[in-house]
Amino acid sequence: MPIHESGENYLEQILILSRQLDKVRAIDIGAALGFSRPTVSVMLRELRENGFVTAAPNGGLALTEAGRLVAEDMYARHCLIAEVLMHLGVSRETALTDACKIEHDMSNETFLCIKAYYDRLKADGGQM
Repeated sequence: MPIHESGENYLEQILILSRQLDKVRAIDIGAALGFSRPTVSVMLRELRENGFVTAAPNGGLALTEAGRLVAEDMYARHCLIAEVLMHLGVSRETALTDACKIEHDMSNETFLCIKAYYDRLKADGGQM
């Protein structure tokens, strides 16, 4: 089943929180994303039903393999887009905000081309 932007954001946030916390809870996700408990509960139920999230052995939340793949893809997109924008002179705060918007709508082809171009640019000393 295809996942929508909001689901991608949740999965990405679970990935980020799992790197910072011993146990990722719904309340942590809600605080990070600015959503209410009921809103988070509805989305987590949907993500569980679609095989993206499961209960962790410690009682928190864990990404399934499918969830981890989506989360890592979104996080990689986010990081690269933000880095490129900052390289262009965009402020860090704006770059991070804009990267969050762009990462979901960009095709994989476009992402891979930007990544290849930026990798070549960095290898050549960062000159455009």
